[in-house]
Amino acid sequence: MSRLSIVLPAKNEAAALVSLLPQLREAWPEAEIIVVDDGSSDDTRRICTDAGVSCLSSPYSMGNGASIKRGARAASGDIFVFMDGDGQHSAADVARLLQKLDEGYDMVVGARDWGSQAGVGRGVANTLYNWLATRMTGHQVADLTSGFRAVRAEKFREFLYLLPNGFSYPTTSTMAFFRNAYPVAYVPIKAAQRIGKSHIKPLRDGLRFLLIIFKIATLYSPLKLFVPTSAVFFLLGCVNYAWTFAQDGRLTNGSTLLWSAAVIVFLIGLVSEQITALTYRRDG
Repeated sequence: MSRLSIVLPAKNEAAALVSLLPQLREAWPEAEIIVVDDGSSDDTRRICTDAGVSCLSSPYSMGNGASIKRGARAASGDIFVFMDGDGQHSAADVARLLQKLDEGYDMVVGARDWGSQAGVGRGVANTLYNWLATRMTGHQVADLTSGFRAVRAEKFREFLYLLPNGFSYPTTSTMAFFRNAYPVAYVPIKAAQRIGKSHIKPLRDGLRFLLIIFKIATLYSPLKLFVPTSAVFFLLGCVNYAWTFAQDGRLTNGSTLLWSAAVIVFLIGLVSEQITALTYRRDG
């Protein structure tokens, strides 16, 4: 029988953990439950002790992804369940993810509906990410950035070195599983309103969300992004040449620059493709 480890990254989430941890312990009495305390200044450690769960504490905040990595290294289970410590994810949904995992999948993600998104802006951004990831991988991606997921431990540990210390660990792990042909499934969930204040800062994290789009491409197949971009530059150069030739009967610098950009973008994509292949290479 597979041993289950439930890992919850938490930073000042005592208000949510005080009710969530007893629910998890009651639902999964045999599971290993690990709270990774990311430099909290509240009663997180005491609440973990009272609930009888393990607590890994950091002297300062290292990030959500860093907490996931620490928890995965410390966990002893064959199956990991990652869920947020802010009360958004329900202990009752863990069984649904595990049931889907038993159907032969290596990762099962809890997919939030529109009503579960943290605001319109986040909902629009996540919809864009899902669409782009679906186009890149050729598989339907229902929720790329959900932090509620069940995975097979041996498969997840293969990609620990790829995971960032920040908030984009779900994107990285999902694209890594697709890249290595590990089957991924989605189970619809209802995410509750988080308890406490969000750690997301719109201005600070705006660039991060933009970089996620490029990460989606570079973690799967960079050429799928760079080749169409290169083609756009090439076609713009052709259109500009046709226009200037019709008007003035000559080739302008604008067309030359656009064609040069097309070549450069294509070569960058080609090099990125090789780097991506080396990134996933496992010797021995």
